[in-house]
Amino acid sequence: MRIVIDKELCCASGECIKICPEKAITIVDGIAVIDDAKCDLGGICIPACPNEAIGYEEEEFGGCGF
Repeated sequence: MRIVIDKELCCASGECIKICPEKAITIVDGIAVIDDAKCDLGGICIPACPNEAIGYEEEEFGGCGF
């Protein structure tokens, strides 16, 4: 599982950046971007987004036969 940003909905308000305790979110080219290596999956950023552009996504695993 990971937290993702919907690029179509992101307005780069910066509210997610302010609230993220891991400092895992930055704005790049007007869109919020999450650094998966820093993100602790706490999800505190999800309700902070005024456009509901942040949410959990299941990762797809391929090639392993699982």
